Amino acid sequence: MAVKTDDRSRGATRGWLRATIVLTIAVLFVGAAIGFVAFLSQLRGAEATPDRKADGIVVLTGGSSRVSDAMELLAAGYGRRLLISGVHPTSAPSDISRSLPENQSFMNCCVDLDRSAVNTRSNAAGTRRWVHERGFRSLIVVTSNYHMPRAIVEMSHAMPDITLIPFAVVGDKWREEPWWTSGATLRLLLSEYVKYVAAELRVRLADLGLELMPETTDKPAGSAPPRRPATAQAN
Repeated sequence: MAVKTDDRSRGATRGWLRATIVLTIAVLFVGAAIGFVAFLSQLRGAEATPDRKADGIVVLTGGSSRVSDAMELLAAGYGRRLLISGVHPTSAPSDISRSLPENQSFMNCCVDLDRSAVNTRSNAAGTRRWVHERGFRSLIVVTSNYHMPRAIVEMSHAMPDITLIPFAVVGDKWREEPWWTSGATLRLLLSEYVKYVAAELRVRLADLGLELMPETTDKPAGSAPPRRPATAQAN
């Protein structure tokens, strides 16, 4: 009888463990799905002109038309200067000017290049240096719509004293077809969602004094050895 009782006890324990594991997985899945829907709700489906001007403008490289849209904002007087963050170490201002012939005059007077950034976090660090050196108090942030939530998380954490005004760039592909009909777009959004959640978690822990990934000391732009540029995947 004792053997049968032990067998029943072990069977009940295994059943409880299986049920707990299944329930935990289900809760995590539902939570992730709800979080993904909340993430998607933050993404603009159309570009909207900023409702006010700012001291400066920063554009994070890595997506189509980001730089040209930022230059248009600069030309329209939405900011006094523009920082292009994540420029390839070998790129010169003339290379950018050739791709934006209608705004060449602004490259000489009002545009700064940051070649040190290789991801969104270093975009934020480089932008913080630039903003504080210029004495700016407000900033228009230009990046792709899918990247904007994570960019704002990083920028807000790096510059809590700066007013941030998002300008989300909406790509042609996003306009032409629903994201759920494109496998490539869905993979991009899922990848960005994971990065966004990781950034949110790291920032919240840092606010509590738990810095899991300490930020390296800021260095002047150009002092680091050449590295790969920020890309749509990295950003």
